[in-house]
Amino acid sequence: MGNSSSEEKTSKPKFFDGVKAEFKKVTWPDRELLLKQSAAVVGISIVLGGIIAVLDMILQYAVDFLVK
Repeated sequence: MGNSSSEEKTSKPKFFDGVKAEFKKVTWPDRELLLKQSAAVVGISIVLGGIIAVLDMILQYAVDFLVK
C-alpha cells in the first residue's frame, strides 16, 4: 500500500506535463471569432428559451382544458 502513494506523487507531474503539452497544440480562436460565436450561442439560447416557454404555456392551457 505504501508504494501506491509514491506512484501517485510521481505520476501527477507527468500528468500536468501532458496537459501543458496538449494545451500548446490547441488553436485558440481570435477575439472576433470568439465574440461572434458567443453572440450566436446567447442568441440561440434566448430564441430556444422563448420557444420552450410558448410551448409550455400552450401545453399548460391544453392540460387545464382537459382537466376541467
